[in-house]
Amino acid sequence: MKKSIILLSALSLAFVGCGKSSDAPKTEPTTAEKAEAAVKNAAAKTGDAIENAAVKTKEVAIDAKDAVAAKLVEWKLTPSDIKADLEKGGRVVRTKTGTAVAKSGEVFDNARVVTVINAKLVGDSQLSALKINVDADQGVVTLKGTVKSVELIGRAITVALDTDGVTQVVSLLTVSM
Repeated sequence: MKKSIILLSALSLAFVGCGKSSDAPKTEPTTAEKAEAAVKNAAAKTGDAIENAAVKTKEVAIDAKDAVAAKLVEWKLTPSDIKADLEKGGRVVRTKTGTAVAKSGEVFDNARVVTVINAKLVGDSQLSALKINVDADQGVVTLKGTVKSVELIGRAITVALDTDGVTQVVSLLTVSM
């Protein structure tokens, strides 16, 4: 019995000794391993950057949408306001309040105003720059053409009125289905 216990103890010590790590020096990672690690690290950072950019883009879009909605109310460009104006005379006219009046001798750059508004219309997925004609004369912008809804008339006026150099917008836009 004593021999069995001694034998078992010796075997268990042998097994424990096998589990120890070797004291052999560790080798440096190869160039390929280093490159693979760098690629994985870059991919992780890129993925994080893309995710952060998507979140920020969504936040900016929500903020812009909220700003447009606030201006629609402020400038009385809600669908009911527009319908009332269209029933009165077929046009919607809005003037910026609180804007600085041009100094005498200041030249309005009508072409710049038209170009900026057209660029904004192109960038708006709901409005068509091809269906809306923009004219400017000394800070007064006239919009002519068609849109798909009364709400989009308000949106087009907001886009134009929210442009530097514009003091008034006259909308002759009509709704076509």
